[in-house]
Amino acid sequence: MKIFTAIITSFFILNVTAQTVNKTMLRLPDTGQKNSYTNTFGEDNDYNINTPFYINNGNGMVTDTITGLMWQQTDGGEMTIENAAIYCDTLTLGGFTNWRLPTAKESFSILNHQNNNPAVDINFFTKTAAEYWWTSEKQNNDANKIWCTNAGGGIGNHPKTETISAGGTKKFHVRAVRDLVEPTVIQNHFTDNGNGTITDNITNLVWQKMPNTNPLTWEDALVYAEGLQLGNNSNWRLPNIKEIQSISEVGFINPSVNTNFFSISGTKKFWSSTSLPNQTTKAWYWDTQFGITTYDLKTNSNYVICVSSKMENNTSVYNQNFDNKSIQIYPNPFTNKINILKIKTNTEITLFNGFGQIIYEGKDLENQDLTYLSKGVYFIKIEDNAYIILKQ
Repeated sequence: MKIFTAIITSFFILNVTAQTVNKTMLRLPDTGQKNSYTNTFGEDNDYNINTPFYINNGNGMVTDTITGLMWQQTDGGEMTIENAAIYCDTLTLGGFTNWRLPTAKESFSILNHQNNNPAVDINFFTKTAAEYWWTSEKQNNDANKIWCTNAGGGIGNHPKTETISAGGTKKFHVRAVRDLVEPTVIQNHFTDNGNGTITDNITNLVWQKMPNTNPLTWEDALVYAEGLQLGNNSNWRLPNIKEIQSISEVGFINPSVNTNFFSISGTKKFWSSTSLPNQTTKAWYWDTQFGITTYDLKTNSNYVICVSSKMENNTSVYNQNFDNKSIQIYPNPFTNKINILKIKTNTEITLFNGFGQIIYEGKDLENQDLTYLSKGVYFIKIEDNAYIILKQ
């Protein structure tokens, strides 16, 4: 099993088609899939990148330290999409009033693909009767269809009349989100590197520009991706379902991708490396007609587009052992100093920026002048615990 932590990568801009987007997530979380379902190397659990790590704030809110987003712990229940928007806009929770409906990618980011019904981490998010969760985005050519994530682990476009409150039979719930920091404006979503590869400047993932032209079974797709040599790079793999869904754009249909950069035409199904945990003979794929994610038998043949990223070969600093009663860190937000109470003598402390890069490592963080740090989200690791803190 390979465990990596992603770092920022820069590339030469050869050919750019302007596309300004807001980056609301610091990093793209891993799917959370831990189990192996094949002896062929390259499946989801062979790569652990940006391991999900949540903090239970103890006040009805959950902080995602990977994305830098704060979530409502218990969803707001079943309602129409119109009422869901009003609900978020008027919600006061934890003393905050700037709650909103999540985008499709934000809502998809908290799904855990090792779990099923619900495909979320119920150690942090309260299990409810939800079958789907609303997002803020409509289908490109049909305002009556809304992008929703579902308790099975997928994302798709659904008529807003399907929910019970609108006369339907299904349970569409709402879960609010808020930004910890202002989103970053990215002037160009994608960069053509001029060597058959495309860089996504939101996720810092590098993609194969022209997918494999011959559909393959899932096992053969894993082998093909691991063996690819492209752009002076041999570090290619089959993307997990969150990674491949990240290049899908709700503003495009048939295909649901920016064809100024990706050589994809029409409706195609692209394999991910992620298996269905409750139906292990099936794997998730991305459908380019609208951009939904669903699944197919691994013995069937679908297309392949490979992904790569610049990695550091070390373990992610985030883990699941947070205890918010054992440490007091203040002020938060901080300006120049960070104070830490209730900590044992000679305890190692590590300060990371929002991209997982080490800013400080030692035993006297309290005496460090941090005025030079830029405004944003930072994380402090103390022994086996991780804490989020903001720089103002």
